[in-house]
Amino acid sequence: MISTYSQRLSPPFSGQAQIAESDRARAISMDGETWEIHFIRGGVADGGRGYHKHQRSYVRAAYVKLDWMRRVAKEGQHEGKEVDPRIVELAAFLADAALPFPVADAYEYWLLDAQNESPLAMVFSCVEPEQMETFPDHPEWTALPAAVMPIERSEEELESGEPPVNYRVERLVADRAGTRPKARWFHRREAETDSFPALLLREDWQDESAHELCQRYLQRLSPRLLMLHGLGHADRLRLEQAARANVMEVARFYPTYPEVADRELMSTMRVEARMRGLTEEEPAINKRRDGVLYQ
Repeated sequence: MISTYSQRLSPPFSGQAQIAESDRARAISMDGETWEIHFIRGGVADGGRGYHKHQRSYVRAAYVKLDWMRRVAKEGQHEGKEVDPRIVELAAFLADAALPFPVADAYEYWLLDAQNESPLAMVFSCVEPEQMETFPDHPEWTALPAAVMPIERSEEELESGEPPVNYRVERLVADRAGTRPKARWFHRREAETDSFPALLLREDWQDESAHELCQRYLQRLSPRLLMLHGLGHADRLRLEQAARANVMEVARFYPTYPEVADRELMSTMRVEARMRGLTEEEPAINKRRDGVLYQ
């Protein structure tokens, strides 16, 4: 029996990971194209002795492409060599699986605004309440690094030696959290959206320069934020419009988008990405292995 779900990958937030689990192994992907295969340490989970999913320990076994899994699912082997049955089982399921998988990480750890202790920026999320105790008490938000997600700087910023936008936004968030930052866990249900920032980071900055910095960061993050479930139409539409500047990333993550607000725009971006793919080398970011921080 294969169970499926998706979970936000953080910190820092870098997207929505797709996860397929058997009682012996799991497969995880950020884009539906490349998958990490993990085996449960010690073999098969024993559910008869108070075993809980959050107590599982995994070891990475393989890093494979979807086409490879489809061939293995069809042939049961690879280039004449037997493939571990745990991988074959997952490959057979994922060969035709529909993405994205449903969201499961309803437990969220938020850094709080120092003024009113409202959610300021999401730090962690997890699937089961028992997992909360395995995360550190870590009241600090981090941005996706500039090396992973470069944000273009103006000539003025370059001349003055301003740090990358990513780290300036980090500083803004830290300042807003105060000198004694606090964070807490929330169990957020699907209908509870008004009290939480839709894009996992507050956007209501009183200072105009701070607001602009935050928007530049979120706009650059838009191809990954589009993986989020439950976004309102207006938020999804503005993210799609912002993602127009990074069509190669849109094409990479598109299989994991739960909805599309402007289908014509999305189609245009994907066509442009395909055309550019004929003449341009695949971006290095597409070859990067996004970290997986689950137990």
